[in-house]
Amino acid sequence: MMSIEETTLKKLLHSAVQAKENSYSPYSGFRVGAALLCADGTIYTGCNIENAAFSPTVCAERTAVVKAVSEGKRSFTAIAIAGDGSGYISPCGVCRQVLAEFVNPHEFAVYQMDRRGNYRKNAMEELLPFSFGNADLQGE
Repeated sequence: MMSIEETTLKKLLHSAVQAKENSYSPYSGFRVGAALLCADGTIYTGCNIENAAFSPTVCAERTAVVKAVSEGKRSFTAIAIAGDGSGYISPCGVCRQVLAEFVNPHEFAVYQMDRRGNYRKNAMEELLPFSFGNADLQGE
């Protein structure tokens, strides 16, 4: 798994916490922020955006990915996720699959934070060991 500089990591973690402030979560009251690090050093942030119908709700991680991809970015190094819960915040299954579309699962780092600012680091392949990808569509 790729390692990132300490100053970049601090900025990434702080960006995730700051992104949480823009959360629209009137139904769950559970705010989540994510900060996605591109290979070129750019950081895109996202927050969860809930909807009364629930299924249209968009997670913070997917918001960050969509923002980055819509700006032409396709290569990502790491993501940090911060939330209001007492434990470490982990991306949901849908977010894991969306991230898997754009990352090398052996190298992409997922920093899961708790509300005190502590974090743990996992490789994407640890969180989604059998992702569905382009090779599956090609029958490889």
